[in-house]
Amino acid sequence: MGKLDGKIAVVTGGGQGIGKAIVKQFLDDGASGVAILDINTAIMEETVKELGTPGAKVMCVLCDISCEEQVKAAVKSVVERFGTIDILVNNAGITQDSIFHKMTEQQWDKVIKINLYGVFHMCRYVVPIMREKTYGKIINIASISAYGNIGQANYSASKGALISFTKTLALESGQKNITVNCIAPGFIETEMYATVPDEIIQKHLSRIPLKRLGSPKDVAYAAAFLASEEAGFITGQTIDVAGGGSV
Repeated sequence: MGKLDGKIAVVTGGGQGIGKAIVKQFLDDGASGVAILDINTAIMEETVKELGTPGAKVMCVLCDISCEEQVKAAVKSVVERFGTIDILVNNAGITQDSIFHKMTEQQWDKVIKINLYGVFHMCRYVVPIMREKTYGKIINIASISAYGNIGQANYSASKGALISFTKTLALESGQKNITVNCIAPGFIETEMYATVPDEIIQKHLSRIPLKRLGSPKDVAYAAAFLASEEAGFITGQTIDVAGGGSV
């Protein structure tokens, strides 16, 4: 018997990287259904193929979370398919790195719209479902860059705000039996990280006590724990999954 038996989950950015690992872990832990929300249909379909999961358990929804109308339609389609939503993982996010004095307004806006407004939109349409049923698990994927990182003023601002949002939503939602927590990954081996030069990777490793990069599975294990009843008395918290490291 899996710890997520009978649960329905939504994972944004679930087509690759950390999101894909979370989708797989939720299915391994017995989730009855997982909806992957992403902006790339081909990536979502490839992920479903890799998982080898019956179509009855996974649905792919093309959705740009920065667009409220698309989110509204996506949530509606998930509920029509699975009947409800028990778990929401706000994982989708982007970077548009630049030293601040060279950062453009477009770079700032794009990151904030996806990383922060995207979470606002998802929660706006999922939280009422959870409040009505007096049950829910919300997991927001932030980053240790939330604590500050050179060249990431926009990204750090979005992830720092996400941690504060998590704490406030947890306070407001506790009486409805909804837990809201945050995971702040460190340096994780994902598609995004694959472009980092080796000398930079070595610098990152020097700041990680465990002396290795994280894997998407490391984050997925934490997400599965927070989504389970094992974490039923944990809310408003941020767990760093970073091997003890910092930016």
